[in-house]
Amino acid sequence: MSDERTDVVIVGGGHNALVAATYLAQAGRSVTILERLAHVGGAAISAPVFDGLDARLSRYSYLVSLMPSPLIDQLGLRLELRSRDTASYTPYDGGGLLIETVEGEATRESFRALTGSDDEYAHWQAFYDEVATVAEAIAPTLLSPLPHVGDLRDKVEMAVWTDLVDEPLGVAIERRFTHDLVRGVVATDALIGTFASLHDRTLIQNRCFLYHLIGNGTGEWRVPVGGMGAVTAELERVAREAGVVIRTNCEVEGVEARDDGVTVTGDGFVVDAHWLLSGVAPYVLAQLLGESVPAKPSGSQFKINLLVSRLPQLKSGIDPAIAFAGTFHLGESMSELEAAWATASRGELPDAAAGELYCHTLTDRSILGRELAASDAQTLTYFGLHTPYEVLPDEAAATRAYEQFLTAINEHLAEPIEPLILGVEHKTPAQIEQALGMPGGHIFHGDLAWPWLEEGEKPHNPAERWGVATSHPRVLLCGSGARRGGAVSGIGGHNAAHAILES
Repeated sequence: MSDERTDVVIVGGGHNALVAATYLAQAGRSVTILERLAHVGGAAISAPVFDGLDARLSRYSYLVSLMPSPLIDQLGLRLELRSRDTASYTPYDGGGLLIETVEGEATRESFRALTGSDDEYAHWQAFYDEVATVAEAIAPTLLSPLPHVGDLRDKVEMAVWTDLVDEPLGVAIERRFTHDLVRGVVATDALIGTFASLHDRTLIQNRCFLYHLIGNGTGEWRVPVGGMGAVTAELERVAREAGVVIRTNCEVEGVEARDDGVTVTGDGFVVDAHWLLSGVAPYVLAQLLGESVPAKPSGSQFKINLLVSRLPQLKSGIDPAIAFAGTFHLGESMSELEAAWATASRGELPDAAAGELYCHTLTDRSILGRELAASDAQTLTYFGLHTPYEVLPDEAAATRAYEQFLTAINEHLAEPIEPLILGVEHKTPAQIEQALGMPGGHIFHGDLAWPWLEEGEKPHNPAERWGVATSHPRVLLCGSGARRGGAVSGIGGHNAAHAILES
């Protein structure tokens, strides 16, 4: 590729880039995507992780919650997203706390067995009923220009708004719940991809909690049939059908931004465009623009992908197909989470693993080859919390973190898991950075922002109204670094495209 002219050039070919490109191309704009890897999709891909084993795992991201149903319909995506009967299972000595997706008597009995009464479950129901009112207020605004904070606040009880938005989430959790394990189950949604104490005054944990629970007004996390690669494949299909030009193996080396357009350069190519959408992190974009870079983000998750010959039996006696069907918590009582954060904030690996497991194949076995699908084999993905970039500097540290995971899960099993493991890989934030170009391995490209305009904030152009602006009028954010970015949602891509179409 040599010189090229196009209406819109997109740097980075993640799922948001594909969404933005399709909306723009369907509106008649010429669009070129430049992706440095040999494939599009970014973190939303499936891959054959284990040599000689026919299994395609969602290697980095694995569930879908925030992607709005209207976006799926508008783009014509042929996706199947399945619900899980189990929302979560948290083992403890002698038992386990089971939360059903549609809560029934099994959930009530599980709370009763843990706490000795129905009080904690009543508190649980009341809390999530109130969270639902916030989700129902915010979810319909995600594909529109940013709402004003006051308009949203007026739709929610003030006490609920205070708990979720104005004060550290840990305050509300400790006031509303008495059991350490229940507190931790609530708290985990505030920490996925975010390194913070539950009492952090910056409230980044509150923002993370909100994003995890507002998807489509329900917050349900569903399984993409075919794995996350099926989501990317559909996005690529509709993009190409709309006429989007996708260039892989094209690493961008520099961007010149002007008031009337942009020029993107790389090894052997130059692209001139009226607009540039950035699917890369703001940290990377600043480097490409030759500007002073912001502080480098630091991811906080330790990913482990496993293929096991069968699910292990648990000491509690629960059917593993129920326990592992949802989110399986390890070391995630509130006190354990806070202790892990305190240790990691000193630059040390926490003393014990804190994280959660997800089994894709209990819901969808299509990611397995014929022989594995016909066997008892299952995939397990572990997402470890409070393991920031700085505490996993090398392979030795990663090995220690993996051994901590084995210790944590074996504590609750009736048999050790090691003999069941057919394949394993782990990904530290540093390894994710190297593989995907995500600075610091931060899956959100940086701290999440509130999905609204604050008091006194007045947008002056479409990019600011849609939450995708940069300091350059012809350069917009379309990835996870956008105002409502983060997770596999397509929201950042949708909003960037609409900001251009309104300009």
